[in-house]
Amino acid sequence: VQLQASGGGSVQAGGSLTVSCTASGRALSRYTTAWFRQAPGKEREFVANIRRSLSSSTTAYADSVKGRFTISRDNAKNTVYLQMNSLKFEDTAVYYCGATERHLLGPMRRADDYYYWGQGTQVTVSS
Repeated sequence: VQLQASGGGSVQAGGSLTVSCTASGRALSRYTTAWFRQAPGKEREFVANIRRSLSSSTTAYADSVKGRFTISRDNAKNTVYLQMNSLKFEDTAVYYCGATERHLLGPMRRADDYYYWGQGTQVTVSS
């Protein structure tokens, strides 16, 4: 599967932005898909994931974004979205989507859990 991330941009603190991860090649519903982000000088960190359809499409979030971000999947468009509200300066980063067909019982919050990656999209929040 090939992943294409899009939708990044610049927004003021308190604003909203939605980033998209569109897949080609195979149905994204067969994959657990996650968003990670990486700020300059920092390691890539988990943001949110949505399990494959066979795993009831359950979602999970990092504590830092819980209540502000929402991950969802549109199977018809073969796209996973990350709706980001109440953005903060510290949300500034390059956002990457990753996907895996593997079914792991653990939380799947490590970058190593994911095999396929999109190219990243920049999100900049100004204070």
